[in-house]
Amino acid sequence: MSSVSKVTANEPKRTTARAVSSAGQEAHPENGQRSDGVSIGVILGFPDEIAEELQRWRASFGDPMAAVIPAHITLVTTTMTQDWEATRNHVREVASKQEPFNVTIAGTGSFRPVSPVVFLNVEDGFGDCVSLHQQLQTGPLERELPFAYHPHVTVAHDVAPESLDEAETVLKDYRATFPVASMGLYEHDDNGIWQLREELDFGTEPDDDGGQDGAAGAH
Repeated sequence: MSSVSKVTANEPKRTTARAVSSAGQEAHPENGQRSDGVSIGVILGFPDEIAEELQRWRASFGDPMAAVIPAHITLVTTTMTQDWEATRNHVREVASKQEPFNVTIAGTGSFRPVSPVVFLNVEDGFGDCVSLHQQLQTGPLERELPFAYHPHVTVAHDVAPESLDEAETVLKDYRATFPVASMGLYEHDDNGIWQLREELDFGTEPDDDGGQDGAAGAH
């Protein structure tokens, strides 16, 4: 593995995994309510160069989810909604009011012993992420969370303690800065795969043709 790099990305390219499940297509509610509800999430994607580098690091720590979970910052974690249309309109409205901003991820932290997770800290853009989370987690997505929201980028999860120690040490000097100009609305399908339903540009009114489907992991 190469040494830790310091990256500045100028173009906000969006990265998502592409292992699309056909069952996920069938599960998508086109309009209105669905009796059993829809499990959704909202994330900020990363530029390809940074996402691929962090994916390699995550794999090097033995994390089996490295291949299916692109690097990201979660804004809304798994949340059930009974009304897809209201939820989509809510997320679109929040996106339309948000201006693009820069994110800097730097240094490591851990949720241990509560959770076996090592992450990269969000420096620049921390307040923007918190603000987006607070706006999104209202209306059709309002719920009480078990933990306070803390924007972060997972680099090792549920691996051996020594691998968590390695991740926390090896990436302690990692730093990358990049612009964020959109957020992705995902549905958690019946196969446990996160399907991209719509990529929403900040500061613009979205079209009504939905988004290109893709897939990503959860944590």
